[in-house]
Amino acid sequence: MKQFFGMSQRGNLDEALRGLHAPQFIMLFSNDGQFEKHVEELEKRFPGVPSIGCVGMSYQTQVVEKGVGIIAFSNGVRAAANVLEQVSTMPVKHIQRLEADMKAVGGSGENTVCIDFCSGNDACVLTTINTSLGKRSIPLVGGTGDQGKVSANGRVYQDAVAYGLVRNENGRVKTYKENIYHQLGNYRFIASNTDRANYILGSLNGKPAKQVYKDILHVTDEEILTRTFQNPFGKLNGNDTCIISIKEVHGNALACFRQVNDSDVLILLELGDYKAITQETIQRICADFPRRSAIFSVNCLFRYKLFSQHNYMQAYLQDMAALGCHAGLVGYGEHYNNRFVNQSMTCVVFE
Repeated sequence: MKQFFGMSQRGNLDEALRGLHAPQFIMLFSNDGQFEKHVEELEKRFPGVPSIGCVGMSYQTQVVEKGVGIIAFSNGVRAAANVLEQVSTMPVKHIQRLEADMKAVGGSGENTVCIDFCSGNDACVLTTINTSLGKRSIPLVGGTGDQGKVSANGRVYQDAVAYGLVRNENGRVKTYKENIYHQLGNYRFIASNTDRANYILGSLNGKPAKQVYKDILHVTDEEILTRTFQNPFGKLNGNDTCIISIKEVHGNALACFRQVNDSDVLILLELGDYKAITQETIQRICADFPRRSAIFSVNCLFRYKLFSQHNYMQAYLQDMAALGCHAGLVGYGEHYNNRFVNQSMTCVVFE
């Protein structure tokens, strides 16, 4: 298979599509002002080709912040794209669409991946989708788009998740998740007074969450939102840790970017040597896949901000480019199989 990346910093779709021929699956990343127009134009240019899209930044060796980016697969791909609607209230309503697409695409966890872009309620959506994907052990990589809008096959949807099932007919696929954080001290918290609908974390070990965070890290209210880049929370999930970013201060509570439930066990994390961790990820991918045809990744917006602040974002993209054809999305939350995580990188590698 082959992966194409095209972009236009000024939002010219024709420029972004220049050189793309006979695509078998297309992903569109546009800005809020042109999204609907680009979705319509893309369908006219490649009618009937499975496509999904969202509002968001894209990248290859540089970041497209406000224009338009295109990632497309061709030469040995079988794909289907569709949408599940009403994800805030009833994500399972149209699950038969996914079941039908799985039958049409065929494949298994060895050679097929699901890529999704969601408008919200991510954790519930992933649990729903995994009830179908799990039957064939098909992995998933995706993320949250901006402005609550996604697209599938030339139509724009709100309160929905757009997905693409992609089968590599010439080799394997494998998904990865990169965590650049590790536990800080021996802090261990039981969450309470949570508001699941609004992602509010009220108390930690019975004390106001904001005050606990401030006392440990010696920060002011104003510093909390930037300190989460270095010190997010982590939710223990078996042997894995799901990162939880702080969105804003909410009275004496903390609003987060992913759901926290009463009785969840949380720890505090600190930033590790992200450059060394990136190299470890690259080495692991090279060991698993000596020959790579494409890598699609989703990097968290907070990782993008952190790397940019440390003047590392451009170097990071150059490091990842050494793997071959690497491109992706800057997301507002990352999806890895049935998990919704923050401040992470998830990716799928095609042999």
